[in-house]
Amino acid sequence: MIKKYPFLSVFAITFALFLSGCTSEKTTKILRLGHSLDTQHPVHKAMVLLSEELKERSGGKLLLNIYPSSQLGGERECLELLQIGSLDITKVSAAVLENFIPEYKVFSIPYMFRNKAHTFSVFDSEIGEKLLLQGEKFRLRGLTFYDAGSRSFYMKDNPINSPSDLKGKKIRVQKSNMAVAMVNDLGGSPTPISFGELYTALQQGVVDGAENNPPSFFTSKHYEVCKYYSLDEHTAVPDVLLIGTDTYARLNDQQKKWLNEAVEQSKIVQRKLWAASETESLAAVKKAGVTVVYPDKKPFEEQTKGILDLFKDDEVMQSLILSIKNKQ
Repeated sequence: MIKKYPFLSVFAITFALFLSGCTSEKTTKILRLGHSLDTQHPVHKAMVLLSEELKERSGGKLLLNIYPSSQLGGERECLELLQIGSLDITKVSAAVLENFIPEYKVFSIPYMFRNKAHTFSVFDSEIGEKLLLQGEKFRLRGLTFYDAGSRSFYMKDNPINSPSDLKGKKIRVQKSNMAVAMVNDLGGSPTPISFGELYTALQQGVVDGAENNPPSFFTSKHYEVCKYYSLDEHTAVPDVLLIGTDTYARLNDQQKKWLNEAVEQSKIVQRKLWAASETESLAAVKKAGVTVVYPDKKPFEEQTKGILDLFKDDEVMQSLILSIKNKQ
C-alpha cells in the first residue's frame, strides 16, 4: 500500500467526498474523480468529455463529478483515496505507478518508442491491456492510457544541446527510480520534487531545470522561469486513468458498459486535444520568449542505453521490453 498520510487530513477528505456522493435519487449513481491538473490541460478537458459522455450514455443514471487542480491532494494522495474506497477515479502519471507496479518502469526507459504510431499501437494492444490490470492487486484498475506526449528538458539559464550540457545541473524529476537513473546517466543531478512545488523550486534556484511535455510546461507557467526548452523527447510516459477495484466491483454490468464506452470515447478525443495542445503550447512559450531548440537525439539515446542493463536478470521486464520493441 502507498504510505499513509495524516489521519485527520484523510478523514476530512473522506467525509467531504462521502457527502458529495450523496444523492436523493436512488437510481442515480455518482462517481468522483480527483486529479492534480489545471483545468486548461488537455487531459482535464478529456475527463470533462468523459463526464458528459457518461451522463448521455446512461441517461443521467451514472454521473461523474470532477475535482481538478489538486483539490483532493496530489497524485499519491488520490491513489491512496482510491485504495481505501473514498475516491472512485483518478489520473496519475505512469511514472508514479512504477514505484509499486514494476512493469510500469518500461514507460520510463528512454527512447523505448520509435514514434507516436508505435506508442499508440502499444497502448491499444494486449500489451497495454495487461499493464492496465497489473494494479488490481493494489486495488487499482487501469481504465485507459491518455497520451502525455514526450518529455524534454527545460532550463533556467542554458539550453541543452547535448548530454554534456546537463553535467552537474540539478534537474527536477518525478519520484521515479527510472527518472533518477536517466538523469544520472546523462550527467545531471536528479532532484525529486512534487510538481506542485516545482515553480517555487525553480524560482529559488533549488533546481536548475526540469523535464516535461509541452502542455505541462505551458499550463504550469514554468516558462516564466525557464527560458530554454530542448526537445530531446527522451521518454513517452503516459497518463493512466484508474478506478478503485471496490468501486468497479460495485458497478453492475450495464454501468460498466457505460463507463468503458465513455472512457474509450474520451481517449480518442484526448489524443486529438493533446496534438492540438502541443502545437499551441510550443507557439505560446515561444511568444513568451522561450528559446526552443531541437538537439540531436542520438547522443542522448546512446548515453542512456545502460538503463536496459538494470533489467538483464528480470525475465518479466525483458519479455515486456522485447514485446514492445517488436510491436508494429
